[in-house]
Amino acid sequence: MTDTERAYDVVVYGASGFVGRLLAAYLAEHAPADARIALAGRSRARCEQVRAGLPAAARDWPVLEADSTDTASLATLAASTRVLATTVGPYARYGMPVVEACARAGTHYADLTGEVLFVRDAIDRVDAVAKGSGARIVHACGYDSIPSDLSAFLLAERARADGAGGLRDVRLVATLKGGLSGGTIDSMRAQLEALQQDPSRRRVVGDPYALSPDRAAEPDTRQPRDAGPPARTPDGRWTAPFVMAPYNARIVRRSNALQDWAYGRSFSYGEVMGCGRGPVGAITAAGVTGGLVGALAAMAFPPTRALLDRVLPAPGSGPGEDARVNGWFRMVVDAGTESGRRYRATAGGSGDPGYAATAVMLGESALALALDGDRLPDRAGSLTPATAMGNVLVERLRAAGHTYEVAPA
Repeated sequence: MTDTERAYDVVVYGASGFVGRLLAAYLAEHAPADARIALAGRSRARCEQVRAGLPAAARDWPVLEADSTDTASLATLAASTRVLATTVGPYARYGMPVVEACARAGTHYADLTGEVLFVRDAIDRVDAVAKGSGARIVHACGYDSIPSDLSAFLLAERARADGAGGLRDVRLVATLKGGLSGGTIDSMRAQLEALQQDPSRRRVVGDPYALSPDRAAEPDTRQPRDAGPPARTPDGRWTAPFVMAPYNARIVRRSNALQDWAYGRSFSYGEVMGCGRGPVGAITAAGVTGGLVGALAAMAFPPTRALLDRVLPAPGSGPGEDARVNGWFRMVVDAGTESGRRYRATAGGSGDPGYAATAVMLGESALALALDGDRLPDRAGSLTPATAMGNVLVERLRAAGHTYEVAPA
């Protein structure tokens, strides 16, 4: 089936969920007037309710019904559109049939997963199929992991243009203001449950190259630990473990490998969370570290997880409008090169990073995949944001108000 035979450019799957509604609203306000967009979910009535509350541009969007447990409905859905953007998680529970339907249909796919095990399984199951059909399967199209992935991509591009050699010792420091949703918590819970059911998969989660397309070909470059005690950067900032570092770092390393290690064979990449300077920064770093360790331990133990479930946000919920509007994110990425030159990338934007800013990132990813095909890298299969969309996505996000800059340090 050719693109011209498809009824839609973009289908938002999971449109009645918390992030799905935000994505639909973003597209209603920012997609080109002639873009053919539809909403989809397992409940037509709920999707119609969402559509009724969207800006006027969306009032005539079709509503489609599809259930992740019904492969026939997913096949029909995937075949109807050029791009399927899905917010239906946890992806380990609900995502694989959607990925498989898109890979078979030659439909480009974008999601928001932060689940290492799901992405590893999806690579193994659909990469070859998607390459054959021409589908771009793109995971991690939100705050996890677009700022990380595009920053490393731009740093490598600048160093290459300057003849500075490959990247070494790349470190991202994340600062943000934002809330936590029930969907994010549910994804964390699902991965912990998967590890308890099959402890052997801990080796996958613990492998810094877990998402590599060719694990045996990876260099023996030592990678930073995913978590550790509070520490200080050379310029005096206190840092703590960043909850998404284990996932983001593996996405970035996959981007390097998919481009034949274009960032360098000595590429070392890690992420931490910035907590400020001085005594306040030290106290904050200690609190963040202790809280993260305690939360993960409590979620891993069924009795305490049941207690947490009573107080943590439920799936389908998230921060209120004020929190979404007042949030922000800023990622500062320092990089050394093989020649000794240093660079600094900055990625940032307004809005709660996991929700308002993520709606922008996923929305622009979907539009890039649907409308910019002649400018995208000539790749198919299981990809990352950097390898699937590269500078096309950077340009779109800059136009949407996000910052992506690289300069000598």
